[in-house]
Amino acid sequence: MCYDISYKITLESMDEYFGGLVWDDPQIEIEFMPVDHMQGIALFAKHPIVYENRDDNKLHCKMMEWGILRFFEKTEPAPMNRNKMLNIRSERILDDPKSYWNKIRNRRCAIPVSLTFEHRAIVGWKKKVPYAIRPKEQQIFALPGLYSVAEIVDPKTGELVKRWTFGLITRKANALMVNIHNDGENRHRMPLFLPPGMLKEFLSNNLSDERYRELLSYEMPPEELDYWPVYTIRSSKPRPDGLDKTAYYEWPKLPPLGEGNPPMLEELEQ
Repeated sequence: MCYDISYKITLESMDEYFGGLVWDDPQIEIEFMPVDHMQGIALFAKHPIVYENRDDNKLHCKMMEWGILRFFEKTEPAPMNRNKMLNIRSERILDDPKSYWNKIRNRRCAIPVSLTFEHRAIVGWKKKVPYAIRPKEQQIFALPGLYSVAEIVDPKTGELVKRWTFGLITRKANALMVNIHNDGENRHRMPLFLPPGMLKEFLSNNLSDERYRELLSYEMPPEELDYWPVYTIRSSKPRPDGLDKTAYYEWPKLPPLGEGNPPMLEELEQ
């Protein structure tokens, strides 16, 4: 699943990308810090999130934590449980009435980023190779998500504190991503990439269920995505070439995409 992103962007570039934003947090410039890489797992870091406010129907931006807290929760869940709330399967939002995602289906948001990362497994290689991915010719873009608001008891004061959290929507991988995110329990998934016009529709409070379903089903064509291998991103160890984590990295003897994929469980059982 998508647990790694980069946002080497500024508040000014976000404002320009969305065509003007209302900033909910007066201190957002203090909380906001562009980074090469942010990982969601067990960190639940804050990120600037864009949503359409229900009172004025304008696009607002607010710092939210990555990793959904359900609105009825009153105590902090264990990190292992919250890790399961980082990503949201698109198929469950409208078609699974028992899912929490169905309950918050109208709390739509956008997650501004400059890159996403996925890890590729190669038969015979001990470690997976991370890849940077983004829509072509877009230095900044945004991924669809859902947000939730919960009042959680502060263990130090005993007071209820309002917490805004978000999750990132994923869908079945396209022909490119199936060869990058090719291993693990949630293999063959990818973020729901939407072109800017569709993303604007997604954020609208007036979105019909019919159009909502169409947007959730949209598959970004492989030829509209840029991708390249990068050096290990989940480590503080510096790259041998001294470049940042988002730069292209030449892995020795890296096989072309589609070669060296781990066998699927169904293949092993035959």
